[in-house]
Amino acid sequence: MSNPKTYSIVTLGSHSALQILKGAKDEGFKTIAVVKKGFEEPYSSFKVADEIISIDEYPDFSKLEQQLIDKNAILIPHGTLFAACSVDQLKDNKMLYFGDKEVLAWEESRIKQRQWLLGSGLTMPKIYANPEDIDEPAIIKFNGAGGGKGYFLAKNKVEFEEKIALHKDTTYIIQQYIIGNPIYIHYFYSPLNDELEIMSMDKRYETNVDSIGRISASDQLDLNLQTSYNIIGNIPIVARESMLAEFFKMGRAVVDKSKELTSKGMFGPFCLEMVITPDMEYFVFEISARIVAGSNPYIDGSPYTALRYPEPMSTGRRIAREIKNAIEQNKLDKVLG
Repeated sequence: MSNPKTYSIVTLGSHSALQILKGAKDEGFKTIAVVKKGFEEPYSSFKVADEIISIDEYPDFSKLEQQLIDKNAILIPHGTLFAACSVDQLKDNKMLYFGDKEVLAWEESRIKQRQWLLGSGLTMPKIYANPEDIDEPAIIKFNGAGGGKGYFLAKNKVEFEEKIALHKDTTYIIQQYIIGNPIYIHYFYSPLNDELEIMSMDKRYETNVDSIGRISASDQLDLNLQTSYNIIGNIPIVARESMLAEFFKMGRAVVDKSKELTSKGMFGPFCLEMVITPDMEYFVFEISARIVAGSNPYIDGSPYTALRYPEPMSTGRRIAREIKNAIEQNKLDKVLG
């Protein structure tokens, strides 16, 4: 079938669903939002979903598999989907899926992800294998798409053990804390034309780390405040133009390396999450091989997409455009995992 109107775009109602669904409608697709009961109103109010399917809990999404297959629906993944379904469940799901499923295992495992990024030639913060090795500020990160929830700082083993006691039965990494400015680069890679695009950039607005600076150091000590990195929003950024060449080089290196790791390699949207030091060193600490919520400020496009496209182009719409191009060129298999 080479007519985009015979397909639907479906995603879970959360994370970046509003821009995914809006972008799909802008490209002429029918849209379906699968929403947890009680969270339907944004998707009906903003008029982005032609159909809303309510479920009790996100893991119930798997029960809709055959129903969505019958609707010829193409699933667009985002962070909430990975919180609702395991990588194995997604691999076994027979729905049409935008993206490379094989790359999920490389993103999910922090060990494999580190191998991928280092193998791409990127610089990363060092990892402490044991708490007793901590000899400078370190950040403890938990596995999964939890939006930074629970992350904490520790400067030695004693402080680590005191704070980790609040997080039993969790898996984590102990990562060197780099002092600098965080920036999240949103890319899109097309396997149809082998082009890499920079879509937009953001920094995260986190509680309480982004408000704690309003309190004097002495009051912070008196109140015994502990920093938290739970994300509540995203702030747009436009980088210095002279930095763009390096950003493109890093993005291309990661894409090229992914082609050695999986049969198709990573394609579609992805994000390199990094800290830039005062000496202009780039430390990449994570990759998200999918659309990130940091692209949400750009539903009407970004300064970067305005340079390339005559119409407003969000990452969500760029996904839909890629799918539409693939359908019309009879190359849909190239963008499905």
